[in-house]
Amino acid sequence: MYAIVRCGGRQEKVALDEVVTVDKLPGEVGSSITLPALLVVDGDRIISDPAEVGRYQVTADIVGDAAGPKINMIHYRNKTGYRRRLGHRQRYTQVRITGIGTEATSVGATSTGATSTGTKAAGATTTKAKAEED
Repeated sequence: MYAIVRCGGRQEKVALDEVVTVDKLPGEVGSSITLPALLVVDGDRIISDPAEVGRYQVTADIVGDAAGPKINMIHYRNKTGYRRRLGHRQRYTQVRITGIGTEATSVGATSTGATSTGTKAAGATTTKAKAEED
């Protein structure tokens, strides 16, 4: 199973447990992000309908930061003594794909909403509990 996701103005082909280098993303190392899927391929089944593929999400963890190659530029104008030396190094973020799928059937993702005893995680409240608080 793999998916095509949009990230940083580009489209990337990602698979489960793959490390992908994308444009710099806000977030700390170890935090989780969600990328929108544009196309999902699951064996022989190809999902490209916008209504159906909109339910799919790709979750990823930020592994670390990276930098691209150094690009050197020199501006020179003849007979004027004008010379400028510039450099640029693009910043990237490396992410590891942890899950591909809908919220109910996410491949590779672990359930964070409930613990093994069936109780909700800390900070999670239901609508019934919120209504009782009011």
